[in-house]
Amino acid sequence: MKNKLLKLYNMPLDDLLKEAKKYTFEKFEFCSLISAKTGKCSQDCKYCAQSTRYNTNIETNPLVSVEEVKKAAIESQKNGAVNFAVVTSGKTPDEGKDFDRILEMIKVINSTGLKSCASLGILSLKQARQLKEAGLKRYHHNINTCKSYHDSICTTHNYQDRVNTCIYVKECGMELCSGVIIGMGESVEQRVEMALELAELKPDSIPVNILNPIKGTPFENYSDKIDEENIIRTFAIFKIANPASSIRFAGGKKLRLSEKSLELITKNCADSSIVGNYLTTTGFSPDEEKLKLALSGRKLKTE
Repeated sequence: MKNKLLKLYNMPLDDLLKEAKKYTFEKFEFCSLISAKTGKCSQDCKYCAQSTRYNTNIETNPLVSVEEVKKAAIESQKNGAVNFAVVTSGKTPDEGKDFDRILEMIKVINSTGLKSCASLGILSLKQARQLKEAGLKRYHHNINTCKSYHDSICTTHNYQDRVNTCIYVKECGMELCSGVIIGMGESVEQRVEMALELAELKPDSIPVNILNPIKGTPFENYSDKIDEENIIRTFAIFKIANPASSIRFAGGKKLRLSEKSLELITKNCADSSIVGNYLTTTGFSPDEEKLKLALSGRKLKTE
């Protein structure tokens, strides 16, 4: 399968996009998130502005209130989102008061009619069960890169830790959102490996982030590690390798893609997008997202 995908990756771009287009969903979906706890992460992921190991000068905050989450969720719903995620920094969700408050946040998100999602780091099976019992519909945890490149990205946890979390999520009956960051120095072959490793996990949603090099991180000068054509090709291969998964625009698209590239991916490869701001970077406004979607000819999913 790897050789087949590599052959597709390198075919003429128009032909590759036509192949990917066969698998795109009928309607395009918006989701949104709140960075409910930002910064002061102990891990050494080389791309991340939130690590305590790097001097990136980002604003940090402890866990926000349940009321702030509810307000943000309602606002995202008005902007067309159907999923809303609570995202916290750190290797794992804290035990005790923080985790109890997160469980309350999940219940509040569900009460708005939105599908609840959470991204809290590496989970134990016990924590996954607690989230399921609280009513969590979807859990987000990226593999970030392929197994063969993981140790070049992070040394404070391993690839299997991430995969185990994904397995626990599905074992507990929740939907899985798991994706990658491209442009971190990986090869074309390794991008194909990512697509295949995700296919084994069968995520419901695959967010594709494009590295936005952050000053102060080891990858601050990595803006030339992937060009626009290879970004488009990667989205297409992810769609072909994962036809039942929603391929989702995530971080980096505003800074790393031209209007033409955005249109090509929206028309032919992507099924969804995060709307609004990300964790430590800004995105397109909801109105801008809706305009781009309309120009591409795709219809928005509303429920």
